Amino acid sequence: MRVKCVICDQVEKIDSNLPQAKKLRNRPIHTYMCQPCSDRISSRTNERIATGDFQSHTPAEEKDEFI
Repeated sequence: MRVKCVICDQVEKIDSNLPQAKKLRNRPIHTYMCQPCSDRISSRTNERIATGDFQSHTPAEEKDEFI
């Protein structure tokens, strides 16, 4: 299966039987990122976390209140 990185537009070929390839085929919201871009993003994120100035934007738990 041919895939294209969403950041650098590099085209790579991955095995069609890999779980990642199946996710890309069956769920169009999933995107592919090549290994160099993935490594670069994770290293830069770790650098920002190390500075102590990093804010995680994960959603807070929803409260189920039915009043």
